[in-house]
Amino acid sequence: MPELKTVEYVDVKRYMGTWFEIARFPQRFEKGLVGITANYTLLPDGKVSVLNSGYKQDFNGNLKTIKGKAQVVDTATNAKLKVSFFWPFTADYWILELGKDYEYAAVGEESRKYLWILSRTPQMDETVYNGLLKRLQDKGFDISRLERNLQKHT
Repeated sequence: MPELKTVEYVDVKRYMGTWFEIARFPQRFEKGLVGITANYTLLPDGKVSVLNSGYKQDFNGNLKTIKGKAQVVDTATNAKLKVSFFWPFTADYWILELGKDYEYAAVGEESRKYLWILSRTPQMDETVYNGLLKRLQDKGFDISRLERNLQKHT
């Protein structure tokens, strides 16, 4: 398995805002949710407030949200964070791919058990998506495990 590398540098302020989940490895805590978004807000202490939300079953379902906090743990790149939704448990959040205009991101961690593909828009260009899949496969991820997440069309 190749060493998992993150992007070279992340401008944390540019990374803040809303991201739409395009695809993910199946996770128990996201089961049955559609329209999943993650919203990141930089806090005065340098930590990041995380608000994840999604609708149960369909877009008419109840909105389910969970709040957490993240903290940069590699200040040389800002691409490795620890995120916590249930103190004291933390999880790695590594930014593996990032569009030059911060229009998409791929997030995972070293064991390759977790993977998310995020976009600033509810839909992602298929050419961009397929290129991302190829690069993630080259990084040792089993892309056959990815599930697309339903997002509203704009």
